[in-house]
Amino acid sequence: MLLKLDHINKDYVTGKLVVPALKDVTLHVEEGEYVAIMGPSGSGKSTLMNIIGFLDKPTSGVYELNGRNVMGLNEKEMADLRLNNLGFVFQNFQLLPRVSALENVALPLVYAGVRKSERIKRARAALEMVGLGERCSFKPTQLSGGQKQRVAIARAMVNNPKILLADEPTGALDSKSSKQLMELFDELNENGVTIIMITHAPEMAAYARRIVDIFDGEISERTVST
Repeated sequence: MLLKLDHINKDYVTGKLVVPALKDVTLHVEEGEYVAIMGPSGSGKSTLMNIIGFLDKPTSGVYELNGRNVMGLNEKEMADLRLNNLGFVFQNFQLLPRVSALENVALPLVYAGVRKSERIKRARAALEMVGLGERCSFKPTQLSGGQKQRVAIARAMVNNPKILLADEPTGALDSKSSKQLMELFDELNENGVTIIMITHAPEMAAYARRIVDIFDGEISERTVST
């Protein structure tokens, strides 16, 4: 099992008030799956994504990634595990505006200590994979929204992560760019990439193989027919 969340609870404390964001969530994801986590604003889906991505810690429960219990890890250990196992794609791209697409994509490799010549080679290959091999020198301001998100996907994939985490990846895109992006996700998944996608849009969730519905911090699952 690649990812195991068992009986995860997350509470936020405001003064004397305890607000439960996740309630006894159990979610298992096998390698190569394509899972959509779907729910309205305030449902807990972003909290769940943050816990999966080591951006937040659960109040209780067990989280195992690739067979390793991550609950007792310190910040450095969690950062290393995140760097080597998870790739992130965000709604608003989060690209550095003053550097090229190639430099943006290579950034995780800098943190991983990869030498410069290898960083350039791998970043260029990642941009070619998403159809932007001829845009390596372009800065984000010179790219369309769909192209920016492709750069973000290349950056997420450049370190060959176990899981691609996508948080509302089409939220800032028009319908044509959204469709192209989801087709790219399909290709990545067909090539063995495990994808976990947060979305509120049924038409985007329909691309996944499994849908996890979340409402008021509780989940239920359904299988998408193919």
